[in-house]
Amino acid sequence: MRHTGGVNAVTEQADTATDHEQADQQRVATLLAGAVSQAREAIDAEGDEVGDHLDAVTEASYTVTHYFAADVPGYRGWQWCVVLAGCPDSDDVTVNEVALLPGSQALTAPDWVPWAERLKPGDLHPGDLLASPPDDPRLEPGYVDNGDVDPVDPATQVVAELGLGRDRLMTREARLDTAQRWAEGEYGPDSPMAQGARHNCVSCGFYLPIVGALRAAFGVCANEYSADGRVVHADHGCGAHTDVKAPSGAGSPAYDAFDDGAVEIHANS
Repeated sequence: MRHTGGVNAVTEQADTATDHEQADQQRVATLLAGAVSQAREAIDAEGDEVGDHLDAVTEASYTVTHYFAADVPGYRGWQWCVVLAGCPDSDDVTVNEVALLPGSQALTAPDWVPWAERLKPGDLHPGDLLASPPDDPRLEPGYVDNGDVDPVDPATQVVAELGLGRDRLMTREARLDTAQRWAEGEYGPDSPMAQGARHNCVSCGFYLPIVGALRAAFGVCANEYSADGRVVHADHGCGAHTDVKAPSGAGSPAYDAFDDGAVEIHANS
């Protein structure tokens, strides 16, 4: 077999072209990175206030982005971004884009959250009303058999409630003292939250009665927006009771829409 060297010649030509392209890209990148004054002039042309030059970053082939501090009131930590572009075998510099972008320490608005998701645990205060939506997945009609029963054998449950099987139990006086302490606490019937509520916990769908001697007076709240996980008095209450109804009508239930474009002209008397 005879080798003519044709393949080697093509390979050498390809390598030469690649080397030339890489060298030209590096040349243009250096040119663009040094065009700080031109980038600054692009911002000045917009009539905006520009601060110190912060950085120059090569984003892609023949493209460099310059960053400047933004001396704009109300935009602390923001940066001016100027994208410069070049082309092969040319010393021309083109301004592609000018934008004001937040930096790593920028003061920005929080992410937008839909209205239905803005309420968080702890937001409910005395006098507030929080109606459960009609299709609340946490609730179902009281006549539905949802399995909310104690699976323990009835005889075993009676033994447990009587305290049999435990070495020591609270005395009657200790239980009464506990009941008084809970009743006088934050989740008792006379707390500010309870005084501002229309309904009591004992009739709420989120009320889980405790077992034992204090069952008639206390339960645990299971509403994540209210006293979730706390022992509450049966006569305690809050605005998140399951019987609270949402106000009817559209818009704000308290105020009419305000038109800030309307102007009233009053003649001088």
